[in-house]
Amino acid sequence: MLSFAQFKGVKVIVELGGGDGSITRGIIERMDADAKLLVFEISEPFCNNLRKQFPQKNVEIICDSAGNMDKYLPEEKADLILSSLPFSLIPKDSRMEIYEKTRSHLKPTGFFIQICYSYILKFQFAQYFKSIKTAFTLRNFPPAFIIICN
Repeated sequence: MLSFAQFKGVKVIVELGGGDGSITRGIIERMDADAKLLVFEISEPFCNNLRKQFPQKNVEIICDSAGNMDKYLPEEKADLILSSLPFSLIPKDSRMEIYEKTRSHLKPTGFFIQICYSYILKFQFAQYFKSIKTAFTLRNFPPAFIIICN
C-alpha cells in the first residue's frame, strides 16, 4: 500500500486503523521530518503499544474512531490518508460517516489509499471520490486490492 503513496513534501498524514504498527512504521520511515502523522485506532491495548513504539513528537496516536477525525483535524486537511480499516466489518452508518469525513478532510490534491480484500469497496468509494484507481498486490498475505482515491 505504501508504494502507491507519494510522501515527499507531504505535511499531514492520517492513518486509519494503526493496529500493530506495521504500516505506521513504514509511513514514519518514508515521511519527511517536518510531516505530522495522526494514527486512529479504537483498541486501547493497540494504542498503548503504538505509543510505546512511536514516541516521536510528530506522531499522534489517537484512541478513537476514524469517524471522529473532525475533532482532531477541525480546520486542517490531510495530504494523504492511508487506511487498513476492515470496512466490510464496520456497520454501514459508521462506514459512510468515515467515507464522508475522509473526503471532507482530504486536500483537493490529496490521496486516500485503502488496502482491502474485497473489490466491491471500490463502488462504495465512488460515491465520495472523483477518481478511483485499483491495483492488486501479491506482496500482501493474503493478496489484497489497493484502492487509490482522490
